[in-house]
Amino acid sequence: MSAVTRTQLLPGVFLTSVHTKKFKSSVLSMTLLAPLAEGDAAANALIPYLLRRGSERHPDLQALSAALDQLYGGSIEPMVRKKGEAQCVGFTGSFLDDAYTLDGSGVLDEAAGLMGELLLRPYTRDGAFSPDYTRQEKANLIDRIRAEVNEKRSYAANRVVEAMCASEPYGVNRLGREADVEALTPQSLWERYQQLLAHARLELYYCGSAELNRVCFILQKALAGLPREGGYTLPACTVIPAAQTPRRVEETMDVAQGKLTMGFRTGGITAASPEYPALMLCNALFGGTTTSKLFLNVREKLSLCYYASSMLHKYKGLMVVSSGVEFANVGKAEAEIRAQLEACRKGQFETWEVEGARRYTVSSLLTLPDSQGRQEDYWLGQAVAGLTEGPEEVARALEQVTAEQAVAAAKSLNLDTVYFLKGTEA
Repeated sequence: MSAVTRTQLLPGVFLTSVHTKKFKSSVLSMTLLAPLAEGDAAANALIPYLLRRGSERHPDLQALSAALDQLYGGSIEPMVRKKGEAQCVGFTGSFLDDAYTLDGSGVLDEAAGLMGELLLRPYTRDGAFSPDYTRQEKANLIDRIRAEVNEKRSYAANRVVEAMCASEPYGVNRLGREADVEALTPQSLWERYQQLLAHARLELYYCGSAELNRVCFILQKALAGLPREGGYTLPACTVIPAAQTPRRVEETMDVAQGKLTMGFRTGGITAASPEYPALMLCNALFGGTTTSKLFLNVREKLSLCYYASSMLHKYKGLMVVSSGVEFANVGKAEAEIRAQLEACRKGQFETWEVEGARRYTVSSLLTLPDSQGRQEDYWLGQAVAGLTEGPEEVARALEQVTAEQAVAAAKSLNLDTVYFLKGTEA
């Protein structure tokens, strides 16, 4: 069994520690949380990649690679994520757990020290980030932004969210805008970095066999000198009602398959709501599993889609339906997706559908602790939202959800935006 503890180490610095002997590796992450804002998103997204290029003691990738080799081939990767209306930037490290070292040495001490060094003492030139590193990482970030369009399914899902939340922070791309990246300089990035260190909340996560007291001591030592000037509170996620008449957005590209993506508001139900377990069951019934109504009816029975599924944005209160369609079938597919949601609202499902959806979702929650990556991502999201429930607690709540409560959750869903990516010949 894993023991999860949340501790405040310093002003605006919090640690979620998962004590477990299940894994041969330990995971350590350091994540700065900033409000999603169009003007800051590009700089925030670039900073962890710049920090990962080198530190005072290890000024380039070769020196860093040598240091990681000394830690039994550990890894430290930059991360940029969006959780609710917070942009989460920092590092995730994976290292051999101390229980498995050949000589009983403490890898965690050195690993935390190296991550703290990257975060607090980066390689600089003339009092700012290296111009060479800045130029290279700007080009890399622009490539990542441009590459988002290559995966059309996720691109369409992002586009519907951007359209739905155009006037809300949640509509901001986690990587920022290409034009904003172009405008960044070593000095402007350095100034933004100083603001983050002083004012952003810092979330730490550890999963491994080390005892809590030792983890706290090591991390406090690694973060010695972290400037703390206040202002660590994140604004609450905005929740607004669905548009009275659904917006329609069309985009044309040279694609062989259309992407029909539909964005729904959940009526204010988020992961913090008592009704959230019912919404999870509703989502699984509607489109979240291979036994869902979208999969069995829209895809399998009627062959209107190459794929059709739904997913929740649980910290924001959105549900997005993604489907791949023939251009000529888009109207039929949309009508049938709406019809299947209406069936959920009317409670038109069999007992086996409800229990199949429940078992799938509960199993997904209970197996989450088997993956260190999924577990770290889960607890970061909970920390951003101010929630403490672990996946096992959510699973227990889901076991108690009735079909009637799932119907009520379905009735809370309202279509806000329809996005269609069509081909040039459509």
